[in-house]
Amino acid sequence: MSTGFAISQYPDVKGVYKQLHDLIRQPIRSIKKNEMEKYLQEYFEKKCSKSKTMIAEASEYIPGGVQHNLAFNYPFPLVFTKASGAHLFDLDGNKYIDFLQAGGPTVLGSNPISIRKKVVKLLETTGPVTGLFHEYELRLAEKIVEHMPSVQMFRMLGSGTEACMASIRVARLATKKKNIVKMGGAYHGWSDQLAYGLRLPGTRHFESHGIPKHVFKYTQEFYPNDLNALERTLKRNRWRGGTAAVILEPIGPESGTRPIDMDFNKGVRELCDKYGALLIFDEVVTAFRIGLSGAQGYYGITPDLTVFGKVVAGGYPSAGGLGGKKEYMKYLSAGLQTGVKKALIGGTMAANPLSSAAGYYTLLEIEKQKACEKAGRAGDRITAGLQKLIKKYNLPFVAFNQGSICHLETVGTMLLEIDIKKFWKIKSTIKEAHTRKKAMEEMGAAYMAEGIVTLAGSRLYTSAADTDAVIDDALKRFERVFQKVEGV
Repeated sequence: MSTGFAISQYPDVKGVYKQLHDLIRQPIRSIKKNEMEKYLQEYFEKKCSKSKTMIAEASEYIPGGVQHNLAFNYPFPLVFTKASGAHLFDLDGNKYIDFLQAGGPTVLGSNPISIRKKVVKLLETTGPVTGLFHEYELRLAEKIVEHMPSVQMFRMLGSGTEACMASIRVARLATKKKNIVKMGGAYHGWSDQLAYGLRLPGTRHFESHGIPKHVFKYTQEFYPNDLNALERTLKRNRWRGGTAAVILEPIGPESGTRPIDMDFNKGVRELCDKYGALLIFDEVVTAFRIGLSGAQGYYGITPDLTVFGKVVAGGYPSAGGLGGKKEYMKYLSAGLQTGVKKALIGGTMAANPLSSAAGYYTLLEIEKQKACEKAGRAGDRITAGLQKLIKKYNLPFVAFNQGSICHLETVGTMLLEIDIKKFWKIKSTIKEAHTRKKAMEEMGAAYMAEGIVTLAGSRLYTSAADTDAVIDDALKRFERVFQKVEGV
C-alpha cells in the first residue's frame, strides 16, 4: 500500500533514547589504533595523494582549505569530481557510495539526467539570473502550494538560513511580540539570533562565537520532547514582550538525531494557540524528503509558517524559501508596493530562473517516481542491516531512521546533557563532546576509506538511486569497519 511517505514505521522513540543513553555511559569504542593507522597510510596517503596535494594548495588561499561545513576534514578533505546517482568519484579516481547526498537535497540521487537537461536548456535561453520575474518562479510556487497543506503562498530565498531569518521577522510583525523560542540542539541556520542552543540542548550561546551575547535577549530554548518546559517558557514570556513564534524541526533537532514522540508536534501546536505564538516548522530537510506534503503532512499538523531549503532547488544553489498562510505571507511582498509594513529581506540571486526551474522539475520527478517512498525503503534496508551488524559484533552502537534520514550513532556526541543549573559542569561536558567528536571523525574516515561517504560519520541520507544492490554493497563495507573496532 502506497502512503506517499518515506517513513514506513515510526521509530520506537523511548527505545532509541534508552539505547543512546546506554551508549554514552560506556567508554568510547573507536577504530583500533593500528587499524586506523593502516587506513591513514594505505588509503589516504597512497590512494588519495592528488586530493592531499590540491587541499594543501587550497589552504594557502582558503581558510582551512575547504569551504563547505559538510566537507569531511579528517585526515584531510577529499576533492570530488563527479556525482552520479548513488555514487561519487574523487580526484584520484576512487569510487564511493554517497550517503551524504549533498546534505539531503538530492532525493532522486545526485545529478539526475532529466533535471540536468532542463537546466541546460534554460541556461541556453534565459541564463542563470536576470533579477526579473521568470515563469518558473510561478510554476515552483504553484507546485509547493499544491502539495504542502499549510502553504497558501511561497516566496523563494537564497538559503535555509535566510528563510529562517525571514520567518522570525514575519512572526514578529504578525504578532507584534518579541521572543522566539527554539528547540534546544536544533540548527536553524547561522543568523545571529538563531545561533543559540546549537547541537546540545542547554548550551545557549556557548558555541556562538563572534556574536555579542545581548543579541540573544529575545531568544530562548527548551528541551526536545518536553512540553512542560516549553509551556514554562511561554508563560514567562507573557511578561517579557510575548512570544512571536516557536520554531522547530518537526522530526527533532539535527534532522531527528534526538527523535521526538509522535504526538509532540500536536502538543506544540496547542501551546502556540494557547499563548498566541506562531508555529514555524523548519522543513529544510524534511520537505519533499519525508513526503511531498512534508513532515507536516505526515504528522497531520498545520504550522503557520514553513521554512524550505535543500530539496526546494533540487540540489542546485539558492535553495531556500518561506511559505505559509496569506495573512502572514503579506509581510514578504516584494517590489515597490506600499501599504503594509514589510519584513526586511532581499537577495539578488534568490528565485533565479535556474534554481526555480531545477526545483520545479525535481518536484515533478519526485512525484512521478514516488521517490520519497523509494528513498525511505532504502533507509529502512540500510538501518535494518546496520542493526544486524551491531548485534553480530556486540557493539553498543545505535542505528535508527525516519525514512530516508538515517542515524548511526557510535559515540552519541549529540546526546550529552547540559544542565544550566549545574553551570560548573558545562565546560567539562563541552570538552567531552569534542572528545567524542574526534572519535566520530575517525569512524567517518574509516567509512570513507571503505568507500562510504556519510555526514560527519553519524548520519546517512538515502535516495531513490539506492537500489537493494547498492545498500547490500554498503553493508559489506560497514561490516569491514565494524570488524576493526576496539573490543571486536
